Amino acid sequence: MIFLLFTVSLKAMTKNFNKPTQQEVDRINRLQQQRFNELFYKFEPPLPENVPERLEKIVANGQIEKDEVVLDVGSGTGILIPIIRKYSPSRIYACDLSDKMLEQLNKNYPEVKTIRTDVKDLSLPALSVDVVFINACYPNIADKEGAFKNIGRILKPHGRMVISHPLGKAFIKRLKQNASYPLDDFPDRPEAENLFQPLGFNIKKFIDEPQLYILVAVKENRSI
Repeated sequence: MIFLLFTVSLKAMTKNFNKPTQQEVDRINRLQQQRFNELFYKFEPPLPENVPERLEKIVANGQIEKDEVVLDVGSGTGILIPIIRKYSPSRIYACDLSDKMLEQLNKNYPEVKTIRTDVKDLSLPALSVDVVFINACYPNIADKEGAFKNIGRILKPHGRMVISHPLGKAFIKRLKQNASYPLDDFPDRPEAENLFQPLGFNIKKFIDEPQLYILVAVKENRSI
């Protein structure tokens, strides 16, 4: 009986990503693509007060070393790109669902390789990327399990994944009130450990402030 209660307790503590159907993923992605194609120009500088400093802190937590390869997921018009470039990576990839966002990014930073796709379908080679940024994008990812399994495939062992938002959790809670598609909340630390450890990631840093969220996860040296 004690063992049974313990097993039930462990199951209650375990949290998995929701598994939407492919049809639902496609529907959500179409709505987001349309939305961000219409509003792409609003994501260009100037940025709100203190946001540039928070973005600097977000990128610093990726610990990019010279000549490493960086992937920016949900890059939009490339708000992180000029900060990433300061660390002299050998290559920067930018992935987004919005054509208009990536067209603007290409105008701003023509040296960046842009890829319009859902991150779960991103076909970069296995073990080819050192650092992945998912800034202000985590709530929008429809198939998170598929996305993070693919990121785990792409990342090198001990590669870093930085999930962040420069306006914090509360900003997403406000957006959810009027969004035409579902948005997920950012996980707290125990939830993040439950979600990411089965996919081969260890949570190495966690910041949850009123106007800043940063989660740094490191890929274990094993296949997932």
